[in-house]
Amino acid sequence: MAMVVTSCYLILVLFVIFSSTNGIPTEYNVGIGIADITGPAAEVNMMGYANPAQTSRGLHLRQFSRTFIFEDQMKNKVVFINLDACMFSQGLKLEIVRQLTAKYGDAYTERNVCITGTHTHSGPGGFHQYLLYDITSLGFVRETFDSLVEGIMRSVDRAHNNMKPANIYVNTGELLESNINRSPSAYLNNPPEERAKYNYNVDKNMTVIKIADSDDYPIGMISWFAVHCTSMNNTNRLISSDNKGLAALMFETDRNGKTVLPGKGDFVAAFAQSNEGDVSPNTKGPHCLDTGLPCDFNHSTCNGRNELCVAFGPGNDMFESTEIIARRQYIEAKKLFDTATTLLKGPVDFRHTYTDMSKQTLGEGKKTCPPAMGYSFAAGTTDGPGAFDFTQGTNSSSAIWNFVSGFIKKPSEEQVQCQAPKPILLDTGEIDLPYAWEPSVVDTQIFRIGQLVLVAVPAEFTTMSGRRTRAAVAKSLKDNGFEGEPIPIIAGLSNDYADYVTTFEEYQEQRYEGGSTIYGPHTLEAYINVYKNLSKAMATGSSVALGPNPPDLMLKQISFLPPVVFDEAGIGNNFADVSQPPNKQYKAGERVTVKFVGANPRNNRRLESTFLTVEFQEQSGADTVVYTDANWETQFHWDRHGLAESTVTIIWDIPADQKPGMYKITYNCDHKSIFGGVSSVTGSTEWFQVIASKAKLDKLRLKNKMFQKKKENDIQKSGFGKLFSKLIPNKNKGLNIA
Repeated sequence: MAMVVTSCYLILVLFVIFSSTNGIPTEYNVGIGIADITGPAAEVNMMGYANPAQTSRGLHLRQFSRTFIFEDQMKNKVVFINLDACMFSQGLKLEIVRQLTAKYGDAYTERNVCITGTHTHSGPGGFHQYLLYDITSLGFVRETFDSLVEGIMRSVDRAHNNMKPANIYVNTGELLESNINRSPSAYLNNPPEERAKYNYNVDKNMTVIKIADSDDYPIGMISWFAVHCTSMNNTNRLISSDNKGLAALMFETDRNGKTVLPGKGDFVAAFAQSNEGDVSPNTKGPHCLDTGLPCDFNHSTCNGRNELCVAFGPGNDMFESTEIIARRQYIEAKKLFDTATTLLKGPVDFRHTYTDMSKQTLGEGKKTCPPAMGYSFAAGTTDGPGAFDFTQGTNSSSAIWNFVSGFIKKPSEEQVQCQAPKPILLDTGEIDLPYAWEPSVVDTQIFRIGQLVLVAVPAEFTTMSGRRTRAAVAKSLKDNGFEGEPIPIIAGLSNDYADYVTTFEEYQEQRYEGGSTIYGPHTLEAYINVYKNLSKAMATGSSVALGPNPPDLMLKQISFLPPVVFDEAGIGNNFADVSQPPNKQYKAGERVTVKFVGANPRNNRRLESTFLTVEFQEQSGADTVVYTDANWETQFHWDRHGLAESTVTIIWDIPADQKPGMYKITYNCDHKSIFGGVSSVTGSTEWFQVIASKAKLDKLRLKNKMFQKKKENDIQKSGFGKLFSKLIPNKNKGLNIA
């Protein structure tokens, strides 16, 4: 007997030793980190639609920075940072690099760090160093800028301190019914033989990388798919990460579990942007608001009016549309993630140069131009039409608008010829008062992680522009000795922002994207030349010139956004008092709406925290936070009334499967006194009950009935039916579902 016990013990010891050392071989070291970057939730113009009336008045989804550090066996590193932001800006990157250098030396520089935006149009603006992009936000907004810097640095720190051996798998699939071309007439101007190579006028391909540790346990995911984050339209006033941000939360919840709050889990999923320049999520397409009929195909107008042509769908409102497009991206990414088996192998590498895009010569008399915005830029898109009766597809100018824009800067004849056929509305490249309006020197970069090659572009490339760029990079790599088959990906809106890039043929149509291609008709060709040179240098192991340094304009920034002066609670009120209490009871699936005496959210952005909580009362009496303002199920609305009084409305849409029990809603309030000090106070509702919905009760009753039937059948089959029936006097009692 002792020998048997000893043998069993020896086997157990060997099993423990074997299990503890049974890591699989890994190709890379990977660090992953996530952090909050949410900007001011009140009074700041949202970046994207350039609608001055669209200022933040609350929060629906928090914005996050998701950082991935990839290191090969030779300790070569690249850093990919995906932001729930409209784009990235040159001034921000200069500041991030300064702070990274101060903290980590030369480990992370502008050369091997790529920072990209998902392109949500529902995040606070004012974070650019070039004037044009900050005009509607009343200039530079320090609060937005600081939120981004603090959150990005925090996510990098977490990734840096979390490096571990890992393998990376890649998979590509096709996602349908999630994007359409919003400028199809321009796309049709591309050569027929080129269009014939593709099944669709937008890219439907999604590429996913799955990151797994040395135990083959998944720790992260990045997806690239081309679609605008404009599911939330230009009437939205709540900060939102839109469809890509919600898809990321869905994926992270799937991996981390429902009890883990957003941004707090170990697994991190990034839904990154690609060549989405002409790609809309509003899959019902553009229709006229007055008639419901399709808009004019070439100009996106209704009876000649641009403002009446708007694209919708696929949902009944912008919230439902956001959820649908997010879920479709999440489902496809999960499928590709779960079936990814192709292992990335090979070095981590990068090439980077600054490029003066305003001075590129291309031969045959072709060249790029100083930046300029066309008339169709002011028309907006079918995702968010502009004002003042501009139209897309405009190749002629207006005498009155020429007169108005001439007050700012009349373009030179050389500039007019260079930008033709674009009629110039704003000659931004030839204006330097009070400082530069748009960039001339931009950030161009290429990454390699094994076979995967990220082409980090500082602009919004249209579908065909991205296809041509990918093909050129792949050919350049293979022609110059790249081993294996490269997998080129356009990483859009990276490191900088220089508006749009169309093909030469699309530019002739002067749709919105063409009017916003700021360096003229040969912009794409110039970019392709740059990325061919970078990919050649990467394949041959040679270096590239650093290029001209961009200007640092941060000390020149101006702002006209007034600060928060003070808050008032109103006569007889205290801050965070409940002004509209909840009902005593709700069914799962219903909406809870409560109101509090509020204060300006700009007093405290609550990074890594929350303005609200939904709490559940455990049987022990302890309170557990089950939702925050980062959850899709909650909404935080702020409304000013009077000079300094405000009301906060908190909404909780109770999920249909919410656990029955007692809940309360808490508001975290930060109010500013007339003397400038900020104080914090918390207010909570009374506890209210959530009961199962009728549908849930019916489902439980059916489940209970099936359980009892199976139980009876099992008893009868056992041959002891009569005996067991005596032991179960009330066979219909079943489960307690009260």
